[in-house]
Amino acid sequence: MKKRNEIEMTKGPLVGKIIMFALPLIASGSLQLLYNAADLIIVGQFASNGQKAIAAVGATSAIINLIINVVIGLSVGSSVVVARYLGAEDAEGAHRATHTSIALSLISGVIVGLFGFISARQLLTWMNTPEDGDVLNMAVSYMRIYFIGAPVNMLYNFGSAVLRAMGDTKRPLYFLTVAGIVNIILNFVFVYFFHMDVDGVALATLVSQAISAALVTLCLMKSDGPCKLFFKKLKIYKEELKMIAVVGLPAGIQGSLFSISNVIIQSSMNSFGDIVMSGNTAAGNIEGFVYVAENAFYHAAITFTGQNYGARQYKRTRKVFWISMAMTAITSILLSGAAYIFGRPLLGIYLPGEESAISYGMTRMLIVLLPHLILGLENTVVGQLRGLGYSLSPMIISIFGICGIRIIWVYTVFEANKTLEMLYMSYPISWAITLIGTLVLYVIAVKRLPKDGEIQPIKIKKTNK
Repeated sequence: MKKRNEIEMTKGPLVGKIIMFALPLIASGSLQLLYNAADLIIVGQFASNGQKAIAAVGATSAIINLIINVVIGLSVGSSVVVARYLGAEDAEGAHRATHTSIALSLISGVIVGLFGFISARQLLTWMNTPEDGDVLNMAVSYMRIYFIGAPVNMLYNFGSAVLRAMGDTKRPLYFLTVAGIVNIILNFVFVYFFHMDVDGVALATLVSQAISAALVTLCLMKSDGPCKLFFKKLKIYKEELKMIAVVGLPAGIQGSLFSISNVIIQSSMNSFGDIVMSGNTAAGNIEGFVYVAENAFYHAAITFTGQNYGARQYKRTRKVFWISMAMTAITSILLSGAAYIFGRPLLGIYLPGEESAISYGMTRMLIVLLPHLILGLENTVVGQLRGLGYSLSPMIISIFGICGIRIIWVYTVFEANKTLEMLYMSYPISWAITLIGTLVLYVIAVKRLPKDGEIQPIKIKKTNK
């Protein structure tokens, strides 16, 4: 029997349930972005040199994503594996997958944190981060504090992945609400009262992440279902680790390779100077709100497909696909259009009085934000494929379509015509090519699905309850 905060995914109408699953995810993702928005707005308004502080924070995002995305990808694998066990009504398997996931989050968080802390300056130097005006030094400081919090960041992401697999997206939203309020308050206190600049916003983010991780952990410990967490029983189970890695590692590698292409683009962006960097950072933060709304349906596709696949309801997985794609399209068109229409006043919140930087931000919004629908649809197709157990194939397509095309573009087309507009064009072109490839793969995958009730081509080991 499903608990109050959980959604029954294998029975009943799908449209309302997918929307109810996605809405808290949209709100949760938006709250996480508000952490970054609060960082940027407060340093922009109150730091001693706001524009350079914004450039410093923006310079770190591509590298941070590059380092943590492999591990975040593994949390996607955790969500798929737990969802399949729950769909198959295998309580013992769900228990093992949950404890493997949490143990993996702590181990990987320590490793990632140490690497990011030690390598911060070298990585930022390789990215051509400007050294004038202390932009490089501020960026190094921000990165090092951020990576001190990597273990709690990973714990929150893996814990939330388990809750999503259970059909619970509401409680992570509640936890992030509490953490977000703390983050904004601490941002203001550290920057305005203690004059800490980027150090202050990084420390506020660290504290807020620790709070959200603690709340997710307590939630799992108090659960009375098969995913109840016992710290004394934390263990890496080989079979579950293998299953998580099969789905999650390609997703993580894909995310990191995306970040490599973004690092290359960011390096090219840095060559335009800190005014362009600050405009790009502010526009990218606004763009992020559209992305998390689209991404909610990516997670819905993964989880609903995973549970129904585990329950051998293959026709139902097709319905999940079409509903998720439609919801992604509607959400993306409405939000990206509204963000562009109100682009200048929105950018002005981040960059008060910086008209040149705002103009550069509008350039990004025109070329990258308006066609964002393409990326949203591509991600939703990939989510469906991962729920069906396909992870390596979409990774290969995405690496070629997004990473490969962008890198080739930067070193050929952009090299021949070094304008900001030409650099931004690499985004929608690479998204479109990748969408075509993943759609072809999905058609092939659907044709291979067995009839409802037949044994899955990718089996879950059944255990005695």
